[in-house]
Amino acid sequence: MNILKTLGIATSLIVAVAANAQDLKFAHVDTQALVSALPEHQAAQTQLQDEAKKLEDQLTVMSNDLQQKYEDYMSQRDSLPELIRATKEKEIQDAQQRIQSYQQMAQQSLSQKEQQLLTPILERVQKAIDEVGKENGFVYIFDISSQVILYHSEQSIDAAPLIKAKLGVK
Repeated sequence: MNILKTLGIATSLIVAVAANAQDLKFAHVDTQALVSALPEHQAAQTQLQDEAKKLEDQLTVMSNDLQQKYEDYMSQRDSLPELIRATKEKEIQDAQQRIQSYQQMAQQSLSQKEQQLLTPILERVQKAIDEVGKENGFVYIFDISSQVILYHSEQSIDAAPLIKAKLGVK
């Protein structure tokens, strides 16, 4: 008799869980497309491109200077005394090292600038996703831009329009 009671309780739990599972709401959003649609993302991209252009222009000046030093050295190399030749070779090597260091620092600077500009945008999007999830009773909102979701059915709700509305984007 105890076994039948336990079996009855287990069956009731399974039925309750199954009924509850049907009430669960799932949604998905392509966060990359969502972020790209934001005007502040476009402004951030423009700022990054401007910054990259400035850094690239400086690199071009440094490279042209190095090229000129090298050409001058090559045209005079055979007629220069050993000490002057060694000094000019050292100057060329130093200029190459400065260019390499500059490239590394420029890349780091650009990465930091990108993070500085994108962090508030991503935080704003995450806040909107959280609010839409709570307001609509979603259990999960999956990011389909991450390529981790292997399948989503037609029953999964595209939350992008709701999130865009929350962000004030059309």
